[in-house]
Amino acid sequence: MAAAAVLTLAAGCTGEAEPAADADAETQQVIAPAGPGEPARTISPEEAREAAQEGSEPNAADFRFMRMMIEHHEQALVMAELVDDRTREESVRRLADRITAAQNGEIAAMEAWLTRNAGAAADEDREGHGGHGAGAMPGMATAEQLEALEAAEGADFDALFLDLMIAHHQGAVTMATDALTQGNDGLAQQLANDVMAEQSVEIDRMEAMR
Repeated sequence: MAAAAVLTLAAGCTGEAEPAADADAETQQVIAPAGPGEPARTISPEEAREAAQEGSEPNAADFRFMRMMIEHHEQALVMAELVDDRTREESVRRLADRITAAQNGEIAAMEAWLTRNAGAAADEDREGHGGHGAGAMPGMATAEQLEALEAAEGADFDALFLDLMIAHHQGAVTMATDALTQGNDGLAQQLANDVMAEQSVEIDRMEAMR
């Protein structure tokens, strides 16, 4: 992942009185952290704005994450839709409702991101970087597993649902981790972080329900 520098305004951090609003902006100091083992440097506010914009263009990893995670989420929604008619546990029903609400919202956000970055996506596709990547997505249930889930009821359904959904969430965490490591776009990074945090919490919750 192209690292985006975290820029910190040093002016006004000493506890002294705030400078007048019309103070010369050029006197502000902006501290830009450098690489490991390198000293931080002081840059102008204009340089800080330029640095903040660098590395913000979406790359192939960002597009791959968005496209694949939409498909990944859609399978989770398919599994969640089976719950109402097959479970006898209210806790499983509430879990499915939370998954449905959260992942529908994330799908909408990812689709909006892809629409907003359609031009960059076309460039990636022309350069051969816009595919979904090799191999199956981690955590995806097989057709046979989905058929077994659809045929199950009661406690058997609950056990299989939790097994499949835990594996599915673990796969999403893996995908989000890859996006955070390899991606470049700020919003894509935020979405990946949200997916990782939310699904990690749900994994713990489902483990406790087993």
